[in-house]
Amino acid sequence: MLFKITEEIWKEGNMYVSHCPELDVSSCGRNIEEAKRNLKETIQIYIEETQKMGTFNRFIEECGLDTTQEGSYYSNKQLIDFSAIEVAV
Repeated sequence: MLFKITEEIWKEGNMYVSHCPELDVSSCGRNIEEAKRNLKETIQIYIEETQKMGTFNRFIEECGLDTTQEGSYYSNKQLIDFSAIEVAV
């Protein structure tokens, strides 16, 4: 099973946070590589657990993922812009 999804990484203090917005799953690490590796592991565990609980199909539907004929899952969202903004209140 293959998932084609997005990974966002940012630095928070002395840790790197890795987040998958489609699945709303996050992890972290002491460096970028560790954060990436930990996110992949977290996603694998999360998917395995939804399969064990019988909620995998509902999970995929709620995440808005589509599937290809080959059985890969992907998001049909396209990132258009990503930037820091300031908002005065």
